[in-house]
Amino acid sequence: MFKLDKTEIWLVVSALVLVASAFLLPSWLTFILTLALAKGLVVQGVVIQMRAGLVSFGQGLFFCIGGYSVGMGGAFLGIHDAFVLIGLGVAASVGVAAILGLLMTRYRDIFFAMLSLALSMILYGLIVKNQALGSTDGFNVHDVSFLGWMPAGEDQKLVIFVLTVLVAGGIAIALNRYMKSGLGGVNEAIKENEIRVEFLGLSPRWILYANYLFAAGISAVGGAFTALATGHVDPEMAFWTTSGEFVFIALLGGTSHVAAPFIAAVLFALVRTYALELAPHSWQMILGFVLLAIIVFLPKGLWSLVAEKRRAAA
Repeated sequence: MFKLDKTEIWLVVSALVLVASAFLLPSWLTFILTLALAKGLVVQGVVIQMRAGLVSFGQGLFFCIGGYSVGMGGAFLGIHDAFVLIGLGVAASVGVAAILGLLMTRYRDIFFAMLSLALSMILYGLIVKNQALGSTDGFNVHDVSFLGWMPAGEDQKLVIFVLTVLVAGGIAIALNRYMKSGLGGVNEAIKENEIRVEFLGLSPRWILYANYLFAAGISAVGGAFTALATGHVDPEMAFWTTSGEFVFIALLGGTSHVAAPFIAAVLFALVRTYALELAPHSWQMILGFVLLAIIVFLPKGLWSLVAEKRRAAA
């Protein structure tokens, strides 16, 4: 029988509240929340690898593949169903990760980080040089349907928001199960001492390989929802600053709970939006101070505040 634990019940309740609030919130806020949750999915991919001691500075690679798969599926293959396009992005991303992962899982620490960054920038360079994909300007995504239903205008944005919430909630529950499973616990052991994990008869490399594929898949889902929400894709999705943003959000939220990346992504989106509004020429500096404050005062991320409160109440 499928039984939800306390964390999963909170995730379900939060998802239902967000879906219900979609009909009350202004459209600009649902748009920001859609993008924040989509990026939160990519950050989940970064966090999965961080829990095993690997930091990916190139997760934009799979974010971009997911987004461009949606755009190219409509423009070149004539596919307009959102579910098929998202599946196409996941398949393309996991396929690329299956090949690259064989190389990536041979490296650790800064070598893994720099190699992931290099691969992402290679994709950026390939897209920029390709005129058929709009070069640096990118191209617009065709209107999509949902199992044959094609809402227009604001209704379509509302459907994309609801779909993003539901998919993010489902993936969060799956990740929570994974993190609390024996295999999820092995990731912490790999981070602490990889050799001792080998003594237990497990292969750290293949566990990291599975993490890499899973991270690629959910990052592609995030990229696909971003493309559907904005109606546009461009090479910036694979640029190093985009990948750095995902690492920033991961540090902001922390890695100890599955909800942390989503909360941090929403907070990051709101801080950036208001920083742009109030100080358009120095919003990067404001974000820099926020990250500096988090590292100094909350080195384990925002979720450490919740964890400390729970320990005090116990």
